[in-house]
Amino acid sequence: MLNVKIFQFNPLQENTYLIFNEQLQCVIIDPGCYTDQERATITQFIKTKGLNPFLLVNTHCHLDHVFGNKFIHEQYGLELHIHQGEQRVLEMAPTSGLMWNLPFDNYEGKLHFLDESLPLQVGNDQLKIIFTPGHSPASISFYSKENDLLISGDVLFRESVGRTDLPGGNPDLLAESIRTKLYVLPDETMVYPGHGIPTTIGYEKKHNPYVSV
Repeated sequence: MLNVKIFQFNPLQENTYLIFNEQLQCVIIDPGCYTDQERATITQFIKTKGLNPFLLVNTHCHLDHVFGNKFIHEQYGLELHIHQGEQRVLEMAPTSGLMWNLPFDNYEGKLHFLDESLPLQVGNDQLKIIFTPGHSPASISFYSKENDLLISGDVLFRESVGRTDLPGGNPDLLAESIRTKLYVLPDETMVYPGHGIPTTIGYEKKHNPYVSV
């Protein structure tokens, strides 16, 4: 069974996720920790729970989702896993940070490009990689059928969707990703978005005003 811990970090109120199992193996998704206090919060939780972080991944590489990549790399020796189509977005993140008056040091270590045909393995559990572009050029979501959970990044929110006015965004492609990749999942699937509170696929199919079934 997979457990989900949510942290809300940085001025953009981004959701950082720890996904971990009974063996305490831990995946860190979109570390948005920006301040020293936020960094201390996530490391203290990991220490208190006795977790073993073994994988660092980004759903996409907009600045608020990558603030903590370098810190996590240095703290736990983890190398970053992303979709190859997000590499340019990652490289431009510090420039975006200056535009938002949020300067930061970017991750500059080795990159590992995720293969959609190969799920992420967390002990006996798997996180399927779903290619869901539209908010950014190569956003990915992570889905566990056995645990009825989806980490959607900034693709799908409760009664909303990700913005598409940033470089590489495409509203038609975003809607297609949601309809053909996410709305086909079971209604009971819990959706953990990049911002805001969790929702379910069934709820969004009925109530999301931006993408109808």
